[in-house]
Amino acid sequence: MVYLLIGNDSLSKDIKFRQIKQEALAKEVEQFNLDTVYSKELSLALLQERILCLPVKAKQRIILIKNAQDLKQDCREFIIRHLKKISQQIVLVLDINHYDRKDEFINQLSKFAKVMRFKEEVAVDAFTLSRSIALKKPGHALRLLNQLLREGERPERILGGLRYAWEREAAAPLELKRRLNLLLNCDIDIKTGRLKPVFALEKLVISLCRAG
Repeated sequence: MVYLLIGNDSLSKDIKFRQIKQEALAKEVEQFNLDTVYSKELSLALLQERILCLPVKAKQRIILIKNAQDLKQDCREFIIRHLKKISQQIVLVLDINHYDRKDEFINQLSKFAKVMRFKEEVAVDAFTLSRSIALKKPGHALRLLNQLLREGERPERILGGLRYAWEREAAAPLELKRRLNLLLNCDIDIKTGRLKPVFALEKLVISLCRAG
């Protein structure tokens, strides 16, 4: 059996995972038949070792892969190729925080897996952030900014994305000049080390929400 736990509600996902454990494993053999691994640290060799390992005094083992959206390509291909064998002796649980609808690996798994959706963060990009700034919602804009940073977006790409979004919006010349000046100051703060990138970006967002 393969489970996809998709979303950011970690408490609800933990409760569901405990239910899966109770259904699949007796308490006395749980320590021998439960592996929790993190996708960024998971090599193909380690994945093969875990999946091909036989259950101990049980019919199945459980493998929980955290942040499975970050699995390396060779690990993804191995899982897809061995789905039938996995389903015979392994309960494979993939914990996915952020679901990209274009992710072919997850789309393929969804055809065979039991999919459970929990609260998910909305996909964010520079245009989403720019729209929130334009609506003068600093609290919401800061949450979007922090989501971008948590997802690994680099500060320089955020600044470049905002500039591109503004140019696409065809803002009034005076307003565009004001925004670009604030953006330039933010870039200088980051490159000179005057402020940490996160603080410089937060200062920029707040200033943009107040401007105009």
